Amino acid sequence: MKKAILATKVGMTQVFDETGALIPVTVLTAGPCVVTQVKTEEKDGYKAVQVGFSDIREKLVTKPVKGQFEKAGAPYKRYIREFRFENAEEYNVKDEIKADIFAAGDKIDVTAVSKGKGYQGAIKRYGQHRGPMAHGSKFHRHQGSNGAATSPGRVLKGKGMPGHMGHVQVTVQNLEVVRVDAEQNLILVKGAVPGAKKALVTVREAVKVKR
Repeated sequence: MKKAILATKVGMTQVFDETGALIPVTVLTAGPCVVTQVKTEEKDGYKAVQVGFSDIREKLVTKPVKGQFEKAGAPYKRYIREFRFENAEEYNVKDEIKADIFAAGDKIDVTAVSKGKGYQGAIKRYGQHRGPMAHGSKFHRHQGSNGAATSPGRVLKGKGMPGHMGHVQVTVQNLEVVRVDAEQNLILVKGAVPGAKKALVTVREAVKVKR
């Protein structure tokens, strides 16, 4: 991996290409990310670039993290992440990674925490069918049969049942960058990106590019 950046999700809109076709896009505020540490194989055992993203007040930073930023001479940031760049040695502390690291037409993988849905039933969570809605059926949106009675006499593992839905890390691969606005640090991505508005999104170059 040679290109990656941290971003926040702004929302969705639509743009038109040169032929007049409408393209639904997700707008991301990408960077600027400041390099806070460069890890090497000699010292750390692997190559990586540690970056910080999104300004934060000093009183909200813990002492260990504060010392890390002061050692780097970089401003305090809300998020700290590592990217294992192949060319990590080309970066220096306090360098900035901006939205223009990507260009229109690039294929990317995006990672974010999906929207939380709370505690949901099996119909919404797994798409199971409901029962008859007549008053006498007494079976409308229940789970239904969960397993055999005597053998094995238990609910088998993996059975789709009611429970917590959403709020998990999701990665969507092979999305396309439609437009990049370097001045406003914006990246327009074709299609939907997981997560709620203002969610932290990690944007990486695609690992499985469709030809």
